[in-house]
Amino acid sequence: MSVGDDSGIELTGMTQVIPTVLAVVAVGLMVVALLAMASQNLAVAGMCFLSASLVIYLRETRFRNDGAGAA
Repeated sequence: MSVGDDSGIELTGMTQVIPTVLAVVAVGLMVVALLAMASQNLAVAGMCFLSASLVIYLRETRFRNDGAGAA
């Protein structure tokens, strides 16, 4: 089903669920990392930043729409 006539956006059901969830998880990890850093808990902040980086990497390499991801 198309959203609007001239928008060019087409919804294909549940195809974007996993990448969207991974993006939300990455943002959540960044927020936790910033809060941990503000409270001087640097080990937790570092692990959250590292985890967010890995989530972003996996999202971009495994769940791309254009097929240009890693094999």
